[in-house]
Amino acid sequence: MKSLPTAFTIKAFCAEYSIGHTKTYEEIKAGRLKARKVGNRTLILASDAEAWAAGLPQLGRQASC
Repeated sequence: MKSLPTAFTIKAFCAEYSIGHTKTYEEIKAGRLKARKVGNRTLILASDAEAWAAGLPQLGRQASC
């Protein structure tokens, strides 16, 4: 079982959660995803990434044709 890091760079977050850089920064700007600055680096704590993912809307059952 792969263990998650305690924090992600933007690049690592995007790779782990299959989301683009632009959408990641949109989520941060909207306040839905927390990020922290360390010098020039932007980091997302694993706990904040998990909370963001858990807060995403679920897809409802779609009627079949």
